[in-house]
Amino acid sequence: MIPASSRVMVIEDDDLVRTIHSSLVQDTPGFEVVSAVGSLAQATVDLETGHFELLIVDIYLPDGNGLDWVQCLPRTPNSPDVIMITAANDLPTVQAAVRSGVLDFLIKPFGRARLQAALHRHLARRHTPVSHLTQHGVDRLLRHEPASHLPKGIDAATLQKVQLLLQQQQEGVSAESVGQALGASRITAWRYLEYLLASSLIEVDIQYRPTGRPLKLYRVRPRPELDGTTDQ
Repeated sequence: MIPASSRVMVIEDDDLVRTIHSSLVQDTPGFEVVSAVGSLAQATVDLETGHFELLIVDIYLPDGNGLDWVQCLPRTPNSPDVIMITAANDLPTVQAAVRSGVLDFLIKPFGRARLQAALHRHLARRHTPVSHLTQHGVDRLLRHEPASHLPKGIDAATLQKVQLLLQQQQEGVSAESVGQALGASRITAWRYLEYLLASSLIEVDIQYRPTGRPLKLYRVRPRPELDGTTDQ
């Protein structure tokens, strides 16, 4: 008998990021995204009226802290697993998430393979028989399987420097100027910028010039202004 797909709720206030995460989950065999919301208020309503095996939750939401919300959820044998997805990378936040029983904690930007590793860990936990559990089975349930957070050629420390540099700029910057600031080549800077662009964490303006190739100016994607409304 083929087990039913895990019913998933994605909680993320950025419309584009929510769509991307939902698509990645939906495209993974064994998962069905049945709710994708942008606020904790709507998530609470959906959780009270539906059944879920997995919650994918951002921390910083317009109406509260996602981790605080998770910590207040009742814990029962049928409680859903939780994967936190956030830009927060401070140790106390990660420690609080672990103490709350969070299944996994993904720091933006992350690759498709890293998300799928977290999803597969959920499936392993959900479909492991409750009786005759071996030590290997326990280890598989409790240990994060090795996974690459970043693709080959992308170093985490350098990526963080690029993100910090972009956050400090008021205007868009070119790969050449980023490379100069980092002490790296334009090609190296371009590779990191394009990775952030593909992860939907930054955006690019293309300026066409009379001669030569177009100039790409990268900048952090602006967050949408809150208008006091919540998702219905």
